Amino acid sequence: MTGAELAVPRETLFEFLCRMGDNTLVLGHRLSEWCGHAPVLEEDIAIANTALDLIGQTQMWLGLAGTIEGKARDADALAMRRDVWDFRNILLVEQPNGDFGQTLMRQCLFDHWHLLLLQALEHSSDARIAEIAAKSVKEVTYHAERSSELVVSLGDGTEESRARMQAALTLLWPYVAEMFETDAHDTTLSEAGIAPTPESLRAPYMDAMTALLTAATLSPPDTRTGQTGGRSGKRHSEHLGHMLTTMQWLQRAYPDARW
Repeated sequence: MTGAELAVPRETLFEFLCRMGDNTLVLGHRLSEWCGHAPVLEEDIAIANTALDLIGQTQMWLGLAGTIEGKARDADALAMRRDVWDFRNILLVEQPNGDFGQTLMRQCLFDHWHLLLLQALEHSSDARIAEIAAKSVKEVTYHAERSSELVVSLGDGTEESRARMQAALTLLWPYVAEMFETDAHDTTLSEAGIAPTPESLRAPYMDAMTALLTAATLSPPDTRTGQTGGRSGKRHSEHLGHMLTTMQWLQRAYPDARW
């Protein structure tokens, strides 16, 4: 595929696909860290299934990214052989699991944004992106329903559960702003009908979160600044480097190993 055959510059489309795939890859790995450690068996299985859904979506996003890039890098190479500064995930998903309440709050904040984005991408002018979104939106609809129910149950639960959920919200809310940052890549994609601008998702997201947090008797902190830099690759937290060390070590130690 030549650059002329693309509706937008190759690097712009590649950047977008990496942003999508890196979000699901990093969060999928974070959730996998709960496997065998969740508070109850049912949640252990549910979290593992969510992680598998996200890793499956990663395979599609990064697989298409490798095709667009045209440098013979497949999804595995993009996942396992890039360094921290090459990742384009939002900072929220790389934050540590913390306690179970923190993991649920991180998931809920991400799920509602992810669902809005995928619903918009189902109408993408790029048929390949629309197809991936259509396959993913069913899974993410369930993710959002599940995380929302749990956040409400725990937020409007016991004194301790509410305190833990409020602490998690206070910690993670500053990372929400990055979801709506719009740069030149986003504008180009929007003008081509490929993807919505992140800013266009802000109002419906805030409406949904306001209703949910009200039901959960939780209040976001009054913050005027946000933590940003992940989706542009300008800044990641120290947590991502530690996570990638664990995630990538086998491929780094034994490149191209086959079982």
